[in-house]
Amino acid sequence: MVPIVALLLLSACTSDFKKAFKSNNADLKYSTAVEYYEKDDYVRAYQLFDQLLILYRGNSKAEEVYYYYAYCNYGMGDYLIAAYHFKNYTNTFKAGKHREEMAYMAAYCYYLESPVYKLDQTNTQRAIDELQLFVNRYPNSERLTECNELIQELRDKLERKSYETGKMYYKTSYYQAALVSFENTLNDFPDTEYREELMFLKLRAAYEIAINSVEVKKQERLEEAQIAYQEFYNEFPESQKLEEANKLLKRINNQMNLITNQVP
Repeated sequence: MVPIVALLLLSACTSDFKKAFKSNNADLKYSTAVEYYEKDDYVRAYQLFDQLLILYRGNSKAEEVYYYYAYCNYGMGDYLIAAYHFKNYTNTFKAGKHREEMAYMAAYCYYLESPVYKLDQTNTQRAIDELQLFVNRYPNSERLTECNELIQELRDKLERKSYETGKMYYKTSYYQAALVSFENTLNDFPDTEYREELMFLKLRAAYEIAINSVEVKKQERLEEAQIAYQEFYNEFPESQKLEEANKLLKRINNQMNLITNQVP
């Protein structure tokens, strides 16, 4: 059973909310809304601040009301809506005292909405863009180190997504798509920890494309596979994968010799 004292407190709390919600006294609404906000009761606080957005429009308290309103959305876990309001604060209150904080929170909300690497990464890229924008606008901010750490974390996720996408294409024998994906990953993330593996897989994909090409394109594709081998060897001459790479090169060269030795 719920203790009687708790029931009385709940009843009083509900009564205070209804009184403030129905009241025409804006100051009463505001003070009550702040009380609920400070108690982490964001649902009730949100409802009162929502009314105050209109009541305090053009008023000196409008900025503070909107500040709380945005954070209520954040407190309720509506991060994309909160991001919109945090950003809108920075656009509406150009000289607002919370402008730097709101700009950071807008970016941070997108960070929170960034999904696991297997899913669509639209919000991840948006978070990176917003965090980078914050860094550019507030280069002396105390949040700078944290922003850079978040950006790196998000870039690592994009890197993993790109890497896994190429591998998926390769494993399902879509070698041309795999080759393009590997090249994109290497170009977008030149310092990737997967660089050796990607360059080796790029060689294998180029080999598969070459040996399965129609005759009219086979020589060109074999030459591209030779280049892929040379690029791999130049960067990783002591790779554990070199023995297999050499075997691939031997097959590529054998195919090339068959073409060049053909009687016209």
